[in-house]
Amino acid sequence: MSVDKQTQIEAAVFRRLLAHLDSRKDVQNIELMNLAGFCRNCFSKWTVAEAEKLGETIDIETAREQVYGMPYSEWKAKHQLPATPEQLAKFEQSSKK
Repeated sequence: MSVDKQTQIEAAVFRRLLAHLDSRKDVQNIELMNLAGFCRNCFSKWTVAEAEKLGETIDIETAREQVYGMPYSEWKAKHQLPATPEQLAKFEQSSKK
């Protein structure tokens, strides 16, 4: 398989993952962080970092809008619930590892 085809497949899989996360707005970022060690915001930060490695500049708000499908502040207001004390405690424990 060519590198170009592999890149196309990887990009399609990433878009599919973002679409899946978009269809599961009920799954909170804190839950993703606690279970998997990454969340939607991580994708935004990774986008900025990988763009920089390739000599491109993408600001975090643009990257977040790509990931969330809308401005992050709008997504947060519509879909993000406050984290529970239990979720925050679990996050604190996992981030120490």
